[in-house]
Parts: sequence; structure tokens; C-alpha cells
Amino acid sequence: MSTFTYTYPEVGATRLGPLPDGYNHLHHRTRVGRGRADFETAGAAVTEWRMHRSSGAGVRASAARAEAGISVRVSLGIGPFRFTAPCRVVWAAYEKDRIGFAYGTLIRHPECGEESFVVELADDGAVWFAVMAFSRPAAWHTRLAGPVVPVIQRWYARRLGSTLRRIVTEGRRARV
Repeated sequence: MSTFTYTYPEVGATRLGPLPDGYNHLHHRTRVGRGRADFETAGAAVTEWRMHRSSGAGVRASAARAEAGISVRVSLGIGPFRFTAPCRVVWAAYEKDRIGFAYGTLIRHPECGEESFVVELADDGAVWFAVMAFSRPAAWHTRLAGPVVPVIQRWYARRLGSTLRRIVTEGRRARV
């Protein structure tokens, strides 16, 4: 893709919030592990695209790890019902207790908005995964799907959380 023009003006809103009005909002949070090792395993799985790929998404990224400015093409669906979504990483965080990134939609994405995927290590040692997004339809087929799209987005966020929990559990077993 030759252009990197975001299709929405509120670029970066998922980093600190609040999410902008005029969009569907998604907030999903799930516990995926406990302790520093689980946190690091989860953070790497999120930022190196393993979580998305293990959840059934096709991912073509211009870098092996999420960093601001890299391009990402995510594809979801089956056979002729596979949709490709061009995005660009808006921000990435590699902090002591917070690892993750957000990508924003580009031209030809079926939605318009931004989505973040963040792993946090809480003070009590719990490892949490959060998906936060704001979006609205940008293509005829997503406008036609109407209220079904947010339902699918919530399902996919739960799937990502379950997948990440499995990756963390497998990582823990490999460390023992």
C-alpha cells in the first residue's frame, strides 16, 4: 500500500483515552496469567503477531515486532468471505508493566478507527490482556452488516484473550 493516511482524525486515542464520540466502543479485559514470566510471554506474543496468527488471522507486517509506523495487513474470514484490513501501527509500548500496541485503519479497511492490544502486570502479580477500540463502518458491507459488526468484534476480542491465555500456559509448561 503506497498511502499511509489514517481514515479517522483521532489518531492515538486508544493510548490514553478517552475514546472519541461517534464510534462504536469496545473494551474487553481478561486475565491471562500471573507473574513477570507470564507477562513477558504474553507481551511478546502480542507484539510479535503470534496471538493474532494463533487466533486464525492472517497477518502481513512490515516488521517482525510492532513499532509505531509499520504497516500491517490483517485478514479474517474463510475462502471468498475473507476480508483484508490495511492498518498502520499508531503507537507501541514496551514498558516495565505494560506492553502492547495499537493500529489504525487506512484506506480500503472495512472499518474506520483504532484498536489497541495491551498486556499489563498488576501490582498483585496478575497479568491482564485488554483490547480497546473505537470504530464505525467504512465499507458498504460493514454498513450493511450494521449491528452484527460489534458482536463479531467482541467475539474476536474474547478469542484473542483465550488464545493469549493458552500461549501463556504453554510457555509456562515449557519453562518448567
